Amino acid sequence: MIDRDVKQCLGQMTKGVQVVAARHDGVTRAYTSHWISQISFEEPVLLASVSPKHDTHPLIEAAGWFSVSILAGDQVEEGQYFSYPGRKFHRLFDEYLTETEVEGVGPVPHVVDCLAWLRCEIREKLDLGLDHDCYVVDVRDVGPGRLKADPLVYSSRHGWRVAGEKARAPGVSVRDRLLERLEEAGLEPG
Repeated sequence: MIDRDVKQCLGQMTKGVQVVAARHDGVTRAYTSHWISQISFEEPVLLASVSPKHDTHPLIEAAGWFSVSILAGDQVEEGQYFSYPGRKFHRLFDEYLTETEVEGVGPVPHVVDCLAWLRCEIREKLDLGLDHDCYVVDVRDVGPGRLKADPLVYSSRHGWRVAGEKARAPGVSVRDRLLERLEEAGLEPG
């Protein structure tokens, strides 16, 4: 169990919200996640943390790939639906998922009208002895959606939020101000 103070501090971390879906032998399952991160600038590689308790987990293991739907700020309902195990809703609401046929792969499930979807192949499963399995995955196929819409984000402290408000004023370059301070100190950027 995580210490209460540590948990409160971790709860400040805001992360993008995705729906992870897997399909194998005609069965599709999906769940909401905010534990997927890009880990390389040079290659399209992600790190995904997946609970073995999810009914999606065995499908990921069997298929060797999964999809990631990046949710828009107006998709809280979809995020909430998939944040519960599908069995709680008796898997009644199938209007949230659609499929795109990918040559050599077959149908790839993803959330309707998401910002974008990614099909990720497992490169390596990391055995870290945690309550979640960690996968290093390669992004193999993508489907751009509403790329200009603001994304949905989540933190356990602040809940569901829409990202999008700019953090700095237009025309203001923080980088330029920092470089000016270096110049004033008589230093060159390192």
